[in-house]
Amino acid sequence: MREIVLATHNAHKIGELIALFQTSPFALKSLDDYPPFDPGLEDGSTFEENALIKARKAAGHLSLPCLADDSGLEVDALNGKPGIHSARYASSNPERIERLLEELKNISPEKRSARFVCAMAIVRPDGAALIKTAYCYGYIAENPTGVNGFGYDPVFFIPELGKTMAELPLEAKNLISHRANAARLILPLLTDWID
Repeated sequence: MREIVLATHNAHKIGELIALFQTSPFALKSLDDYPPFDPGLEDGSTFEENALIKARKAAGHLSLPCLADDSGLEVDALNGKPGIHSARYASSNPERIERLLEELKNISPEKRSARFVCAMAIVRPDGAALIKTAYCYGYIAENPTGVNGFGYDPVFFIPELGKTMAELPLEAKNLISHRANAARLILPLLTDWID
């Protein structure tokens, strides 16, 4: 079975990606399965650039196909913030959510539209790259709800489901999330591309 390395140590991402790729013909490992190395800086100006930086660094170091995603939240009322700085918006998930809600405190519910973005990149040891970007649309809730997921999931409300992302079990999240949508775009291309 061909091996793909998930270029992350984030246990939440690893769990989601393993579930998304479970019917694929690939064996998935993560950076946790290898000796540590310096991943370098994610200093790109877009989600796509950052995903490629992570995947290229790992593929070059491990000489294996490596898949990375860079994802985040874009809020329309905040001109797309936190965007590529989503993970660095504050020092912890609760503080990131607190900052986001504080910045939106005077914004009415119908103007709190937002989207999760996921750029997913895979890089072969020869340096060739494949990248796809996908989205999940919703609104920012006024209060966090739910205990599943991670990041901004407790305040990302999906109107069609009447729930936040954090109120969904993983199986339901993996039907609609930005990461799931990106995986659906990239998976059908991988078999021929990796060979």
